[in-house]
Amino acid sequence: MAATGETQPAKHQEVGHKSLLQSDALYQYILETNGKILALDINRENYEIGLPIIEKAGVAHKIDFREGPALPLLDQMVDDVSFHGSFDFIFVDADKDNYLNYHKRLIDLVKIGGVIGYDNTLWNGSLVAPPDAPLRKYVRYYRDFVLELNKALAADTRVEICQLPVGDGITLCRRVC
Repeated sequence: MAATGETQPAKHQEVGHKSLLQSDALYQYILETNGKILALDINRENYEIGLPIIEKAGVAHKIDFREGPALPLLDQMVDDVSFHGSFDFIFVDADKDNYLNYHKRLIDLVKIGGVIGYDNTLWNGSLVAPPDAPLRKYVRYYRDFVLELNKALAADTRVEICQLPVGDGITLCRRVC
């Protein structure tokens, strides 16, 4: 609640967002809460895939899409204290080799009680496979990055985590301090 007694608009950020930006439920939420979305993606085509749904839902004016690498923008946001604790929900579905780098920045941007969601945290089941298991090249390459993220999240006392075995795994991190 704001000091005036009015509710603050919900703020949501996505780092790599192709599938989530196609969610009717998300659009209903931002319409009802006067929320906004900051969407970051390296490829504008990913945003444009969901654009017909975004426009049909009437929320295009609530989405600030920025094309390019996320880390430089996140660094700018972290340097500007006005962004600290300003996001209710952050969803990451981007380059797995930078997930831990994203977490190091996003933890400052999500508010206490807010949630960061990481997609693909079970990584094709490869995290429990023996080291010599036959895996596709890209699965093997990103496996250690995803494993490193999972270990770091489990040890991070600033968050409570819940890993959901849905699809390829989603880990939700609620910031507690």
